Amino acid sequence: MRTLITILALCFQFVAMAQTDDRALIMNDKPFTVPEVTTWISDKGNVQLSGKIAVKGTQASFAAEYLGKGLLRFGFKEKGMYVTEPQRGDICFVYQPSQQAVPESYRIEFSDIITVTASDEKGFMWAANTLLQMCENPRFKRRVESGERRDIILMPRGTIVDEPQYRLRGFMIDAGRKYIPMSYLRQLVKIMSYYKMNTLQVHLNDNGFKKFFDDDWDKTYAAFRLECDTYPGLTAKDGSYTKQEFIDFQRFAAQLGVEVIPEIDAPAHALAFTHYRPSLGSREYGMDHLDLSNPDVYPFMDGLWKEYLGGDQPVFSGPRVNIGTDEYSNANKEVVEQFRKFTDHYLELIESYGKQPALWGALTHAVGETPVRHEGVLMNCWYNGFAAPDSMKQLGYQLVSIPDGWIYIVPAAGYYYDYLNCQHLYNDYTPAVIGNVRFDEQDPQIEGGMFAVWNDHVGNGISVKDIHHRVMPALQTMATKCWTGAKTTIPYALFDSLRLTLSEAPGVNELARVPETPVVLRKVKSGKPLKLPICEAGYGSAVEFTVDCRPEAAGTVFFEGQNATFYASTPDSCRLGFSRDGYMYNFAYTLPSEGSVTLRIEMTNTETRLFVNGSHTETLAIEKRNGMSWVQTLVFPLERAGLFRSRISNLRVTKNR
Repeated sequence: MRTLITILALCFQFVAMAQTDDRALIMNDKPFTVPEVTTWISDKGNVQLSGKIAVKGTQASFAAEYLGKGLLRFGFKEKGMYVTEPQRGDICFVYQPSQQAVPESYRIEFSDIITVTASDEKGFMWAANTLLQMCENPRFKRRVESGERRDIILMPRGTIVDEPQYRLRGFMIDAGRKYIPMSYLRQLVKIMSYYKMNTLQVHLNDNGFKKFFDDDWDKTYAAFRLECDTYPGLTAKDGSYTKQEFIDFQRFAAQLGVEVIPEIDAPAHALAFTHYRPSLGSREYGMDHLDLSNPDVYPFMDGLWKEYLGGDQPVFSGPRVNIGTDEYSNANKEVVEQFRKFTDHYLELIESYGKQPALWGALTHAVGETPVRHEGVLMNCWYNGFAAPDSMKQLGYQLVSIPDGWIYIVPAAGYYYDYLNCQHLYNDYTPAVIGNVRFDEQDPQIEGGMFAVWNDHVGNGISVKDIHHRVMPALQTMATKCWTGAKTTIPYALFDSLRLTLSEAPGVNELARVPETPVVLRKVKSGKPLKLPICEAGYGSAVEFTVDCRPEAAGTVFFEGQNATFYASTPDSCRLGFSRDGYMYNFAYTLPSEGSVTLRIEMTNTETRLFVNGSHTETLAIEKRNGMSWVQTLVFPLERAGLFRSRISNLRVTKNR
């Protein structure tokens, strides 16, 4: 069915290509982008993109430079790209200040000159990304092979007037239960920017479930991911961020139009803190709860927040910070009042540092008498039993729609979603929907919407690549629904096919998609970079190569990269295998010490298959371990060859058909 839809979608894209000479007679259809532009005013004909850019207003400078770098991949040249006065086919950025303009909105007029106007920097960034997505559209491209190899891009005449229906369009990633490398977070904000998603919430601390750790709090995994001087030893040993790299990350994201909201979660989900100082833990409600009757809790948490919010250049440099406060016990009135006092204290503390406080909604779960401030407070409404959104709106909170039954991903857990139901979201969700409550579209107290990835099942083999494979379709869908709200017009089947024609972002291929034509390398030289057009082969692809075998020592590597290592002989068992994300996987196959074998490895998002000399030998699939689904996937590394004695030839990377 998907194949048929894809064919129909491509027919839609190419319908005008055979009529190039007649374009002057045809009104142009709305260009496909993600998210969909809110208004397209059609005109006739087209204009050939020159690749030259003019800038009138420093507010557009970064976006213009970003666009220029993005155009290089279509064959345009950097030399002479920037001009003072635009000519036919040039792009001209023009700053137009306006008190009435919707923040982040922009206008693009496709005439002899392509004129981009906006009144803020984000508007220019979103316009640049719209233009880059249009350049990817096969409907507008022609490949020229003679002379310089480049694309001719014919932009349709017309006008885009685009503005977001919701202010906050975001994603929340759980880096507490699973370390998410900074290298990936940087790629992630590039992708978010490309799809006009402007908010990334990073959940910096959390813990696993006690039942998976012999029902023992002392053994239960917990982590706090930031460098910490106030409490030496608090920072996780298996992956963390220095304060400087987190500062740099926030600045990098902000340039791309993405605000990072850091979250330190307490007084529940606090096992990392009670592992560090056990006296802070609750013996009654669980050691993942801070004991709110203990007077030492407040100075401990105050000291933690001061480290990241204090000083002239705080570590948390953005305008908003999330204090957590989800899923604390409401066993009796006393603990409810203690929880409300704690919540209000940290909302006030965040405000005292000049930041807007945000929190997870829990005030229906914790109804009480102790006042909790609401003015200027942003609340993530995730479960209506914890925070009834209509009541929270009445109290005066600004609401973020993040309903668990719609948009929670918990990879391979067997509850919530493994992959979001994107068709349901596309057809039925807008940020005005919070659980079973539906508000008016663009209600001023609905800030926007988010989706979330929670890594609840610590140690289940899920990789960052597995997480990303779940993120991409959800991100493209949520980007559309948070930008256009109820104004989405493209049918889901068409959207779902055409979104696959877009890259993740300029220069980004975290999915490790491989070309349609095979990638071939006749000889692989030990210890050398492979110098292939791709550095990884992702799910839905296969890697095949021939090995002229020699005896190999334990730990001998065939292929390696930033995210994985493929072994000729694994360190622990001397068998064929691979490692990634701190996990080691072994096939039940040992390479011979002589002779020739051809190996083929096929990768999907659920399993890794090994073929030897054309025969299927083994499949590493999802299996149950310790009550969890143990995932054994691989994105094959193709950056460098390891040091080996054997000889490798005829390396082929193909789509797995």
